[in-house]
Amino acid sequence: QVQLVESGGGLVQPGGSLRLSCAASGSIFSIFTMGWYRQAPGKERVLVARIYNGGSTDYAESVKGRFTISRDNAKNTVYLQMDSLKLDDTAVYYCNSYSPAYGNHWGKGTLVTVSS
Repeated sequence: QVQLVESGGGLVQPGGSLRLSCAASGSIFSIFTMGWYRQAPGKERVLVARIYNGGSTDYAESVKGRFTISRDNAKNTVYLQMDSLKLDDTAVYYCNSYSPAYGNHWGKGTLVTVSS
């Protein structure tokens, strides 16, 4: 069983930055595709960014050039650096891990509020 714990959310002004972290349990972190998803009030959960076990990345169009996903396999941690935050980035951000053998796992989420 994979356990994921997010941290780093909070209140930030438009144009500001936050860095989210997601710590994973276990010794097989390096095999997982890790992703950050977000869910705004009244909306569906959507992919924000994803990093594969080889290091390649995908981003939603809305965050390209502003967000950066990275991973540290030695620390079993994935990060999401969020810069130039906008009001529309307000959401609960969820960490996800995926592999064909272990399936999908989710963290409980961390709230990011962008407000002036």
